[in-house]
Amino acid sequence: MTSSFTPISSSLYVGDLLPEVSEQTLFEVFNQVGLVSNIRVCRDTNTRRSLSYAYVNYYNAADAERALDTLNNTPIRGKPCRIMWSQRDPSLRKSGVGNVFIKNLDKGIDHKALYDTFSAFGNILSCKVVTDDNNSSKGFGFVHYESQDSADKAIAKVNGMMINGQKVFVGPFKSSKERGQPTEIKFTNVFFKNLAEDVTSDQLKELLAPYGTITNVAIMLDEKTGKSKGFAFANFESADAAKNVVEIENGKVFHGKPLYAGRAQKKIEREAELKHTFETKYQGVNLYIKNIDDSIDNDKLREVFSQFGTITSAVVMKDDKATTSKGFGFVCYTSPDEATRAVTEMNGRMIGTKPLYVALAQRKDIRRAQLEMQHQQKFKAGMRQTMAPAYSGGPVFFTPAPVTPAVVYQQMMPRPRNWNGAPVGVPGNQYGMNYVRGGGQPRPNGQRPTGPRPNGQRPDSAQPIATQQPAVDQATQQPQAASGASQEAAPTLSSILALPTRDQQNVALGELLYPLIHNSQPELAGKITGMLLDSLPVEELFALTQRSDLLNEKIKEAIDVLNAN
Repeated sequence: MTSSFTPISSSLYVGDLLPEVSEQTLFEVFNQVGLVSNIRVCRDTNTRRSLSYAYVNYYNAADAERALDTLNNTPIRGKPCRIMWSQRDPSLRKSGVGNVFIKNLDKGIDHKALYDTFSAFGNILSCKVVTDDNNSSKGFGFVHYESQDSADKAIAKVNGMMINGQKVFVGPFKSSKERGQPTEIKFTNVFFKNLAEDVTSDQLKELLAPYGTITNVAIMLDEKTGKSKGFAFANFESADAAKNVVEIENGKVFHGKPLYAGRAQKKIEREAELKHTFETKYQGVNLYIKNIDDSIDNDKLREVFSQFGTITSAVVMKDDKATTSKGFGFVCYTSPDEATRAVTEMNGRMIGTKPLYVALAQRKDIRRAQLEMQHQQKFKAGMRQTMAPAYSGGPVFFTPAPVTPAVVYQQMMPRPRNWNGAPVGVPGNQYGMNYVRGGGQPRPNGQRPTGPRPNGQRPDSAQPIATQQPAVDQATQQPQAASGASQEAAPTLSSILALPTRDQQNVALGELLYPLIHNSQPELAGKITGMLLDSLPVEELFALTQRSDLLNEKIKEAIDVLNAN
């Protein structure tokens, strides 16, 4: 269709692009029509992968209009593209003016066929058939006209028309907010519960008969005993009769018990409603407690937390055999004030041999989202530091003042860049940096000096040195003068204990533990190493480096804690 519409801009939106389509590819296609000003393929800010749409700007609005008429649905790298005018004002896109919704489309109808069908009624700003991940039609689409008059004409003419052998529905577009507004649900099936055991089907029919014609009544019976399960269903001929039964009979006493009457629901509806009710009921009063000592059971947990208010439940989670504590549990109070007071007083308090972690219980998806946000904030804060970042993924080197000639030391495994449990001796927790202590110099990748540590001294003059080039490049620039040097002996427990501070001991132990944990848990190695260094004494940590069975047991415990969180 050749449009008489005068465009107000020269910018086009181009959608349905393959991920590999670049600005250069689009330039070759669109510059054939007219002189292109610029092209921008929109990309994910983190991965830089294409979002499958782009904006093409022409110097001349007439060229943009010609491109829309001639290139719409043209295959680019084998896939038809979808072109429409770029609409910068979101209020115009979302207002619904001129927007038409079409459903019950044949699977063979694509963007072009939909455009050809509806273009007879006016100028189309955009046209789309919604598809799934396999690029197959979902059977519905949208057409956005320049004016509401065009949309009204399309609705009047096409609604109910047969297209490709199927009668289509065409109506005004409604936003998700409008569609989500509650409407009265019509139903004919009524669910009853809290029935007395002696109630029969005939008695229930007698109760319900005044409301209208009943098509069926069924009281659910136990298969073994044949006795009533206490609930039933009644199906009415009209929705009004069912509605009246629910409004009038619900809560009335029937055979000595208050009767519940409500709309019969599908299982998925009922589960969603129960879940929402549960989350609403216990929001702000349910506490999550972790790092619980193995000696604490349900009764002890209740006793410890009872001083802050009335507890409705207290449970320590157990393993599958219900014998061993998983180290975390839940305590539920009757009011948010009681729960808040318990969090304030108990978080960090020593109970048994461990400090408790106490917080309000949250849904797993909410907790995960918060943790991801916190991680991103920490990462951004680290990036804002004045120190320049070093070689990505490189290990952290602690180089004391030179005492003996350096020899080559092959690092077994580089420590992860954002290792939360990394040795705490790194100033400011800035990883991926080469740190120089005293008069020492940064070493090439894989090198460190041997010999005793200089009395464990950590001069205050230690400053981070931003690596100008990747450490691996430095290593290639310097001759390795270690052909005849002996390898450094593995640290012993006594040598680690001889270190003057726990920070330095953690550094040595972390270098031993991390590669061992990385062998079985490469993605979690950093977290697990940090957890072990924070929670175990030096002797036990060293024992883990010598006993794989003990280490595997601790790794499993750490994974359980991470999964619980």
